[in-house]
Amino acid sequence: MPGKRRPRAAAPMTAEDELLLLQRQALAEEEADKTKREMLTRFLNDKLAKEKRSSTLNLHKLNAQWRAVLRDTKDKELRQDMEILSQTFERVMDCKDSVIESLATDLEEAEEQHAQALRSHLHNVDRLLQLQRCRLTCLEEGYDAQLEALKTEFEAERYKEGEGQWWHPLSVL
Repeated sequence: MPGKRRPRAAAPMTAEDELLLLQRQALAEEEADKTKREMLTRFLNDKLAKEKRSSTLNLHKLNAQWRAVLRDTKDKELRQDMEILSQTFERVMDCKDSVIESLATDLEEAEEQHAQALRSHLHNVDRLLQLQRCRLTCLEEGYDAQLEALKTEFEAERYKEGEGQWWHPLSVL
């Protein structure tokens, strides 16, 4: 086997060379450990940054989903409140419509009563006027009758006294 080499016999090393070799080996191990730590630190920092980005993204997604759930819930609540308010409004409107109809009916009845009272009052005033006219006519007829009676009596007395003496209204003075 021509490609194989045999290990050479190690040349005798001095203590100083050994110490130097050990220091180099320790330094190389330390460098390797440092490089390994740096790589591990870089890997962990990259992993931490990636995890932070993922966590931020997931937090945004969760917030968006949670907001959608809250919006749906609030939407249902608001629609239910709107339905209740709509029904309450309809009930109040129906109540007010019935009050308005009742008041309109009362107003029509009051107008009818007013018209009836006015007709009755005008009828009574007409009857009173007719009664007063009749009374006035009767009083005028009584006055005329009394006047005629007094005139007749006056004329009778005048002729009666005139038989004995002529009487003139100015002659009494």
